[in-house]
This record gives sequence, structure tokens and C-alpha cells, in this order.
Amino acid sequence: MEENRVNEITEEEERELLAEQARIRREKLAKLCAEGKNPYEKTLYDVTANSSYIKDNFASLEGREVSLAGRLMSRRIMGKASFSHVSDRDGLIQIYVKRDDVGEEDYMSYKKDYDIGDIVGVRGFVFKTQTGEISVHCTHIEMLSKALLPLPEKQHGLTNPDIRYRQRDLDLIVNPEVRRTFIARSKILRAIRAYLDGLGYLEVDTPVLTTFEIGAAARPFKTRHNALDIDMYLRIETELYLKRLIVGGLERVYEVGRIFRNEGMDAFHNPEFTSVEMYQAYTDYKGMMDLIENMYKTIALQVCGTTEITYQGTRIDLGSPWKRMTMKEAVKAACGADYDCWADDAAARACAAALGCEVPEGGSATKGHVLIALFERFVEDTLVQPTIIYDYPVENSPLAKRKADDPAFTERFEYFICAHEFGNAFSELNDPIDQKARFVKQVEEKRKAEPGCNAQVDEDFITALEYGLPPTGGLGMGVDRLVMLLTDSATIRDVILFPTMKPKK
Repeated sequence: MEENRVNEITEEEERELLAEQARIRREKLAKLCAEGKNPYEKTLYDVTANSSYIKDNFASLEGREVSLAGRLMSRRIMGKASFSHVSDRDGLIQIYVKRDDVGEEDYMSYKKDYDIGDIVGVRGFVFKTQTGEISVHCTHIEMLSKALLPLPEKQHGLTNPDIRYRQRDLDLIVNPEVRRTFIARSKILRAIRAYLDGLGYLEVDTPVLTTFEIGAAARPFKTRHNALDIDMYLRIETELYLKRLIVGGLERVYEVGRIFRNEGMDAFHNPEFTSVEMYQAYTDYKGMMDLIENMYKTIALQVCGTTEITYQGTRIDLGSPWKRMTMKEAVKAACGADYDCWADDAAARACAAALGCEVPEGGSATKGHVLIALFERFVEDTLVQPTIIYDYPVENSPLAKRKADDPAFTERFEYFICAHEFGNAFSELNDPIDQKARFVKQVEEKRKAEPGCNAQVDEDFITALEYGLPPTGGLGMGVDRLVMLLTDSATIRDVILFPTMKPKK
């Protein structure tokens, strides 16, 4: 009890200290404004160089004048001359501020009115200190914006995940590795687009709002369109619209899109996330296997400089040929259960029971349901190196084409890395009669599981199929999970700038 009381006092004292620092900064702001130096009035500053450019080009810039701007991150006051570090988009660079060079008035203001966190503009010449640090010798310094709140203390940093995710701006200021992660995310997105563009794909945009809930397992977010007086739903996928574009003759399309699913959150799930879905006419799921394997290798080389990466302590080889197994082969190898030896559904359920595997569908489980349950129980956690699992039962593949030689299975695959699924692909079902029958069944099952839901068959999509969808391969991949992999991030919240958070009370 006493220990808790001490902690409460310590936290209160910390709040009081922060409040005092904020008060002092506001007083400095008031003083500057009274002197006609309002730091918020500046609308333009001519930046001719940034930190990395100066360091990379020191040989040609030494002794030349540059102009830079950024956030003041440190100060070392030494009487008539001082050193500081300024942070810009590329990193830190040291500045040397001397009274005789910037003038008595500006130097005194720099010493008394400036604080860590202020945005400053600096003009001066490039030089190297006696310790060998590339720096800028200031001839002019001015405040471009006053920070009214102090940054976290350097020795403690900003490590509290809740604060980091809620205040990503502050996180980016004080944690350089976080900034590097999101720079890498941008590079990954550019690499994805460049790869697909290079294959002749066309980037498109499809609706985020839909007028009804489809029968898929994911639960949508519901909203209201006031002018039309109807309920609408945020999309849970981009698939059905994209395939309608294939019907329309575009042949190769993709969309980098925001997806919304009203579901729980964990290390690999956020209700709002980014996916890339791509569809190509006149290929099948094996063509998409080759595409995704080559895409990952290409992106890893561009972003990481290698196809051998480390994720959470595990070495991952993206460059070697990815292992490919059917779901039947993977299950048999992992636990000995042989789908082809099950005489009927009852035999499959008995096999699962003998292996201690619970099948969600219970007594109504089919051989396909049992195979899926065994895969999830015995196989998924073992798929560390990149592995493609293909030929999924029709029971959990409502949009995939059936295998011609084995209609109980579909031409579908998922690929796994570090025991997690990273993407999903099909030879797309283009039979409108079969597709409608599967949609009807899917809707019935969803309404049964979620009474009151507004799940419906997408009749417009069925109509599009009736005009003729060519043989098509399609694939969807999670961008956030790829970023996690290539930046060695443990949770999806580390790679989404503003992840979904429970509001503070």
C-alpha cells in the first residue's frame, strides 16, 4: 500500500514538473512576442541542404554556406560559444553558435529564449570540428516555431507503448528507429507498385463504402448515409470490384487499399489495415505463386539489400525457392492423418478425435472441415521459412475455382512465414452458377451464426460474371505484415502510424 502511495506521489511530482516547464516556455513565448519576435509568424524558410546531404558531400561543401532547418535536440552552452544538434528528416547534425558571428542579441536570445524541441533555421558554413564531427558554423540562427511542451528526458526516452501509439508525432521525434520504420514502409509501398507496374498491371481505386454486407466471415463496420437514408458498410475486401474490372477487359489490375474489419486486435491484427489485391487474366494460382515469390525477393533486395533477413531472432531466407506443399501433404507429414484414407466424414471426425483436435463444426464437420482443423492445429506453427500451402478444401474457399480432377478441393493457396499467413490467392471462380450457389450458402451460414446481420448475395457481381470472367489468377497480401517482416517489428502497431486505440477515459 505504501509503495503504491510513493508511486502516486512520484507521478504527481512529474506532472507538476512538466507543468512548470510548460509555464516557463509560455513565458518565453510571451517575451518574444512582446519584443516583436513572434516565432509563429514565419511562413517560409529557404532550406538549401539537409543533414545527410551535408555529411555525404562534405568534401565539396566544406567552407561553403548552407541553410538548414529542423528541431533543436541538444544544447551545450559554453559562454561565448555553444554547440547544439538539430534534427531534420534525415537525422542529426551539429551546429556551432558563436556570439561574435551571430551577434550579441541573437546569441543571448539563443541562450535564454530557446528550448530543446524548438524549430530553428540556421545559416552558416560547413566545417569539421577538432573531434572530427561534420558541423555547421552558424552566421545566423532564428526560431521558426516555439515548442510549448518539453520532450521526454533523453535518459528515459519514450518507451511506453500506449503513449508511443497515441502520440506518434512525439514517438517520431524522439525515437529515430521509429522514423526509419516508416521510411521503410514508404519504400516498400513504392517497391510493390513498381514491381506490379513493371508487369503491366494498372493501379485502380474501388469503393470503400458498400450498400450491403456480404456473406464473408469478417464482420464489417456499419455507418449511415443520411442523404440516401440507408445503412452502408465499410469494405472488408477489394476483391469483388476488382474482378468486375477484369470482366470489363482491363486484364491486369491492382489496388493498394485500406480495409476495415470489425474484429479483435492482436500483434497481427488491427481493425483498419492496408492490403494489396491483384488480379491477372489468363493465369492461375500457380502463376500467382511465382509472382508473389519473385515480388518478395525483389522488395527485400530493394529495401533491405538482401534476401536473408532476421525476424524476431529467426533467420528467414526469402531468396531460396519457397517450399510448396498441398494441404493434404502438409497435414500428413505433420501428424500422420491421411485425407485420402478417410472413408467418409465420420471417419475424418474420428481421426481428429483420436489426435485430440477439436473441429469447430462438431458433428456436422466434413472431411474438408477436419483437414482444415488439423492443419491449423499441427501445421501452421511449423511454417517458419517461406512456404506455400495449396489446394484448399472447398468448404473454406467460396471464391476459388474447384480443381477439375478433385472437386472437393480448390485452386487456392496461402503463403506462410514465421508461422503466420501473409497472403491468400486463387484461381478465381468464374462460373456464375457455382458462384451464386456458394454465395447463397455463405449468406445462410452467416445469418445463422449472426442473427440480425444484413448479409446478402452480391447480385451485381453475379451479373458481371454472367457476362464472362476470363480465367483469372488473384492474390491478396497484407502490406502491414510485410512491413513487420522487413523491419523486424514485433507488432502491427509498430508499422501503422496511428493504430486503433481504445479512447482514454
